[in-house]
Amino acid sequence: MTVDLYRQDNMFYLQGANKQVEQPGMRDYLGHTLISMRDNIAYEAALGDRGRSGEQFDIWQAVYSPTAEDGYPQPIFDKRTGAIDHGTAEYWCQHYDLDAILQRDWTTLGPKLQGKLHLYVGSDDTYFLNNAVYLMEDFLKQTGTPGHGVPYEGDVRYGPRAEHCWNGDPAQPNWYSRLHYNQMYLPRIMARIQSTAPAGADLTSWRY
Repeated sequence: MTVDLYRQDNMFYLQGANKQVEQPGMRDYLGHTLISMRDNIAYEAALGDRGRSGEQFDIWQAVYSPTAEDGYPQPIFDKRTGAIDHGTAEYWCQHYDLDAILQRDWTTLGPKLQGKLHLYVGSDDTYFLNNAVYLMEDFLKQTGTPGHGVPYEGDVRYGPRAEHCWNGDPAQPNWYSRLHYNQMYLPRIMARIQSTAPAGADLTSWRY
């Protein structure tokens, strides 16, 4: 979202030279903050302790974290103070951070993923998820240059003023375009299969 788990020390705010700046957790397409990071996390804490709220931060923790001594997921941050656990963040980085893993293993993953990475996000994503896409795009643009393995041969698109769940269709409003993924992607998948198929492959019997 708006937090760098590896370099920042706190989920709730950015620490400046003279003051702390509260971090937004949700916005609309005009950039209006709908809830702060601090309040969003407090909401989850009120719903259940030990990561049992069933909400977003707790869901990520349940998927990405190692098991803590009490049998629950190891917290990535303290919900009362916002302090980030950098040990847990490093675990996330090594096991689940897609950008970090691609950079670490592009020599072996690149040839397998070539032409298959297509990232679409609204430039005004409700939860600031476009920030992570910017970081991955920076890496993907380097692929194919000397010392950076094969080119990724995919694409990255940003929907202007589009909020959460924008799926790459600039011709339709966001609420509609997210309902027709198959119509958008199946032709692209079929074109990729045809263009990369080995000599003699059956490219006709499965088309109907």
